[in-house]
Amino acid sequence: MVQERVLPKFETAKVQIARDEGLTIYEDMILGRYFEDKCAEMYYRGKMFGFVHLYNGQEAVSSGVIKAMRPDDYVTSTYRDHVHALSAGVPARQVAAELFGKETGCSRGRGGSMHMFSAEHNLLGGFAFVAEGIPVALGAAFQARYRREVMGDASADQVSACFFGDGASNNGQFFECLNMASLWKLPILYIVENNKWAIGMAHDRASSDTEIYRKAQVFGMPGYEVDGMDVLAVRAVAQEAIARARAGEGPTLIEALTYRFRGHSLADPDELRSPEEKEIWLARDPIKRFEAYLIEQNLATQEDFKGIQQKITAVIDDAVEFAEQSPDPKPEDLYKYIFADQD
Repeated sequence: MVQERVLPKFETAKVQIARDEGLTIYEDMILGRYFEDKCAEMYYRGKMFGFVHLYNGQEAVSSGVIKAMRPDDYVTSTYRDHVHALSAGVPARQVAAELFGKETGCSRGRGGSMHMFSAEHNLLGGFAFVAEGIPVALGAAFQARYRREVMGDASADQVSACFFGDGASNNGQFFECLNMASLWKLPILYIVENNKWAIGMAHDRASSDTEIYRKAQVFGMPGYEVDGMDVLAVRAVAQEAIARARAGEGPTLIEALTYRFRGHSLADPDELRSPEEKEIWLARDPIKRFEAYLIEQNLATQEDFKGIQQKITAVIDDAVEFAEQSPDPKPEDLYKYIFADQD
């Protein structure tokens, strides 16, 4: 089955970007892609265990949204969370160590692949249960508005970005939280990464209205459909939504049409999706499209790309070495980090 909705509402041709900014975004996308490729290698070599869900193909969404935000803004993710963590600034060393279950991981080795968390980087978690992160993002947005308007904290203008998949848009948390966010005009972006499949269930077989962005109108908030394989198109709609949120104008629902290039998880043989569908989406690889754009606009050269790729390869090799050499959590610390420290 082939997804027909591929035309974006926001077009790259209308977007202007500086060279340094473009290369920063490109580096973030390469970091995400190469990191996930290394995860696959480590998993199949028996170095990494548990459920591992990779993000290959969806890099334009993470980089397009998170790199348009401030470092003090909030991000909530799903069980496909490694790349969101990297885009949010969590060092590759900490992400890799977490995947290896080491004490130096961003969740001290307690979370693993599906539960990345970093208070330092305002990454509020990857969540294993579908739609579980939506209420958490709502809470982060609420506290920002409360601190600003009730407690008089002028610096509390943070925005929350809530990522989830198309399957989550049929869950109760989605409807309840969008309703509250709209009522209270909370500073939040709901980003649906519609990769067409909820594990093995095709999106158009699971939803009464397959155009998810249209659900925004029920709650009186703006809803946009965007080409999730076009990083600048995603960035454009994200910048508009962030500006609205920071100005106190409330939430936005963004449906990014994207595609995962691998199976649901590394344990998935990926036999349900047709070869024809995969080929169509592989031809729209967001990294290759962005490379072509940067070359066309005279913003980068092949040498620039090669230099960034070599840099990121070194970063990831270092992260893996760091993770392998890091200590395991101590057995006597089994109950540590369960409750808040009471000094």
